[in-house]
Amino acid sequence: MTTVANSVEQKKGFGATLWDWLTTVDHKKIGILYLIGGGFFFVLGGIEALLIRLQLLIPNNDFVSAGFFNELITMHGTTMIFLAAMPLLFGFMNYIMPLQIGARDVAFPFVNSLGFWMFFFGGLFLNLSWFLDAAPDAGWTSYASLSIASTGHGIDFYAIGLQIAGAGTLMAGINFLVTIINMRAPGMTYMRMPLFTWTTFIASALILFAFPPLTIGLFFLTFDRMFGANFFDHTMGGNTIIWEHIFWIFGHPEVYILILPAFGIFSEIFSTFSRKRLFGYSAMVFATVLIGFLGFMVWAHHMFTVGLGPTANAIFAVATMAIAVPTGVKIFNWLLTMWGGSIKITTPMLYALGFIPSFVMGGVTGVQQGAAPLDYQLHDSYFIVAHFHYVIVGGVVLGILAATHYWWPKMFGTMLSEKLGKVTFWFFFIGFHMTFFLQHFLGLMGMPRRVWTFMDGQGWNLFNAISTVGAILMGIATIVLIINIIITTARNERVGNDPWEDGRTLEWAIPSPPPFYNFGQTPLVRGLDTYWVEKQEGHDGYTAAEPLADIHMPNGSIIPFFMTLGLFIAGFGAMYRVDHSWGLAVLIFGLAFTFLTMAIRSVKDDLGFYVTTDQIRRMERGRD
Repeated sequence: MTTVANSVEQKKGFGATLWDWLTTVDHKKIGILYLIGGGFFFVLGGIEALLIRLQLLIPNNDFVSAGFFNELITMHGTTMIFLAAMPLLFGFMNYIMPLQIGARDVAFPFVNSLGFWMFFFGGLFLNLSWFLDAAPDAGWTSYASLSIASTGHGIDFYAIGLQIAGAGTLMAGINFLVTIINMRAPGMTYMRMPLFTWTTFIASALILFAFPPLTIGLFFLTFDRMFGANFFDHTMGGNTIIWEHIFWIFGHPEVYILILPAFGIFSEIFSTFSRKRLFGYSAMVFATVLIGFLGFMVWAHHMFTVGLGPTANAIFAVATMAIAVPTGVKIFNWLLTMWGGSIKITTPMLYALGFIPSFVMGGVTGVQQGAAPLDYQLHDSYFIVAHFHYVIVGGVVLGILAATHYWWPKMFGTMLSEKLGKVTFWFFFIGFHMTFFLQHFLGLMGMPRRVWTFMDGQGWNLFNAISTVGAILMGIATIVLIINIIITTARNERVGNDPWEDGRTLEWAIPSPPPFYNFGQTPLVRGLDTYWVEKQEGHDGYTAAEPLADIHMPNGSIIPFFMTLGLFIAGFGAMYRVDHSWGLAVLIFGLAFTFLTMAIRSVKDDLGFYVTTDQIRRMERGRD
């Protein structure tokens, strides 16, 4: 094994920097890559949403065609769920969670890198459908009758792209689970873990059990469309409804895979800016576990209208109402955390305060849908669009924006402008409620979802126009946030370890941004809110669990990039195999390329490197 020269702080050329990011296995850099990739797809999905709303601005509009509108709603939903919300949350999970538990990296750094490139190439594959043939057009759920009948290669892009990206997600989930189970610092018992780490843990467990059904469903769909199988074709003995079961056994836990990390983010923010310990920590932990457990018992409430019968409907109705209980526990604990606290209104705290009423509205309309007879009336109306977006935007997206402002100084060593941050919040918050609140009433007034236009004289004109204006305000908020990021990066005004001054968890005890090895010495965790305990005793930093020693770190690798590139190429070969003579050759080449990189990884003896104690001392002195 070798030692590393202290070249981390040296300036690098563009080529060296690009190589560094392509080959990195550092959890912090991979977290930033997830944020960049997820941010790009978030903007793309937002543009698709604006086009949808502009089409529905006025009745009888022909801004886009009916076919293009179907592609827009399919790609908007797919992009926002799979390629924006999840990767953005993965960015924070990757960067922050190992710091919170006192680890130097995740359990499998190589697999972590592979998971990112799988997500990125899967998302790229899916979005290339805009330029090659046609985009998928069967809705983000791709219900089997529509997806089997869809002409062109749109649904093939969907099935193969999501298989590649979904495999990356599964890798990340397993990695986080093993990291939290095995790599906690001494003294970091499960009941001392920060809530964000707990929610990452439970969300990762949900990924472990929810993504295999989706993968199987996508394989079935791929084989139906490309290889003449008949899993979902009822005329050939298949079963169309089975797709819905497979999709929603994944799809409902997916909602909790998204919302639980957001709950963790808000738990950290409420505690930090109320300057007191999170109220009812144990209850919050058990509520998180219970939500994860019950999340697998409610999937068929998405299917009340397919005719499963009164017994099945009743069981899933009861389970749907039951899952509201642990969520309610969390809401009251957040309110009681603020009660009697010394509250500081920062940009992250504004998002947290806005989240509670927004998410409660989404939750209440969700429990309403637990009543099967009401669901029959509202299921395919704009009421469901409003409910879903109140949960995902009012919960997950507000959580992502809050985390961006909260952890930005830790990740980049600079502080986003609070003034511009509050401008972003108010534009986004007002725009969000303008867009989706009135859609509840559009649904009650009979407007069906997924329609590309509507006739005049139905009483829907004003509410649709207001919804579109709200969407534009959310777009403006996103632009302000991007401007804020650019200005902050250009100014490069450095901040200290604990820029909010009230940090409670371990990540605030080390420099901003952290060194590549995270902790010079393994920390000793002496209680819940470790850093707060240290500060109360007059210590600056953390208590070391062991003397200074050489640190073993993994080497970077380009293999994950090439491994995924092979699957990306093979995807095109599989799709064009029938249409073009070269398709089979491309499929074989792509798979062979991937297997070759796997073989190289298997035989390559990469032992990593050591950071010596002298180098650690020099780097620690250089940061003081």
